[in-house]
Amino acid sequence: MSLLNELSSQLSGPALQALSQQIGADPQSTQSAISAALPMLMGAMARNATQDQGAQALSNALARDHDGSILDDLQGFLGSTDNGPGAGILRHVLGSNQPQVAQGVSQMSGLNTTQVIQLLQNLAPLIMGMLGRQQRSQGLDAGSLASILMQERQVAAQQSQGGAALSMLNSFLDQDGDGSALDDIGGMLGGLFGKK
Repeated sequence: MSLLNELSSQLSGPALQALSQQIGADPQSTQSAISAALPMLMGAMARNATQDQGAQALSNALARDHDGSILDDLQGFLGSTDNGPGAGILRHVLGSNQPQVAQGVSQMSGLNTTQVIQLLQNLAPLIMGMLGRQQRSQGLDAGSLASILMQERQVAAQQSQGGAALSMLNSFLDQDGDGSALDDIGGMLGGLFGKK
């Protein structure tokens, strides 16, 4: 099972209920937002990791701050008003594109942008935790992490909502309108993935 699908399956039942209550939305809309948000976040991380500097920054951040223990009490984390490093991770992953990404997830789910930002801030540390756990269990280096993220991106692209989310993400990240987001990523890499 892909990391994306594994995390999606964990975000059901009581965990989904806790997250829905925290952002003030019904479970169905929250689930729809998760289905759009996870591919967008994973896709943005994959894009950052296509450059050696970004992949190494991610690897260092995972080794330093994200050991996967956040997943041991998923419901406890989602039920807390403290989403830990979520805001900082989003700043580094999405840069100035946060409002557009939030608007995109909002359009796909029906949640308002405030609810979506809260959702993204909760999901970002979970993705990092899952990647961190994978890194430790398999002894992954920066290049291996980048490969895993690209595989996850391909999995998401094959799913209808994931594919739509990734297409939307590409248009947000391609700031100079040349059809490729890769040349626009460089400006987002400074201090990538830090805790705060």
